[in-house]
Amino acid sequence: MKNVVIIEDESIVAMEIAGFVQSLGYKVVATFSNAAACLALLKKEAVDLILMDVYIEGDMDGIACAAAIQSWQKIPVIYISAFSDDETLERAIKTKPSAYLVKPFNREELRVAMKIALSHAQEHQRRGDVIFDEEFSFDTQRDELLHNAQSVHLTKKELELLKLFLSTKNNVLSLYEIENEIWPDKESNENTRRALISRLRAKLNYKFIETIHSIGYKLHI
Repeated sequence: MKNVVIIEDESIVAMEIAGFVQSLGYKVVATFSNAAACLALLKKEAVDLILMDVYIEGDMDGIACAAAIQSWQKIPVIYISAFSDDETLERAIKTKPSAYLVKPFNREELRVAMKIALSHAQEHQRRGDVIFDEEFSFDTQRDELLHNAQSVHLTKKELELLKLFLSTKNNVLSLYEIENEIWPDKESNENTRRALISRLRAKLNYKFIETIHSIGYKLHI
């Protein structure tokens, strides 16, 4: 199921759009009336499509919000706005939206625009359901680490270790747990464990994994 975020400052309109989107089989992750709340959500949730009003609450309008989002991740945006003047359109075009629908919009046009936007995005972008940051994610269905939508090769032990970290994310993973889960049938040594941690750290660009001296490690995401 694809995740959709709606940014619309008129609550009744937001509810109508959300109801229609859900009727099409998509999941509405959230509706917002301002850019700041949306940007905060995108740092921790995987979103497949954004339906964006242009003139919204707060210091940042919808076009500026879309530009900010696309500076660090490529999520398709469909504008839904009552404004179609040349200045607004020219600003919107610079953000390369999937579509620009003028209110009052036709529901069939929105359905088609969403289908096309999601189809194109699927061809050009892959993002896992566990978000590390703007670059890294993990697809739990495929057991796949992704960096900027590209698959990162992991050995069997590296994958096992990463999944173990994810099961205890933001909490300490003890040395005992690592050795018991990764090498259950034989005794490991400190050099082997450190080498495995080092290789996984390198594949995560030396981010996320903190050493807790003499105790274990912690994955921060």
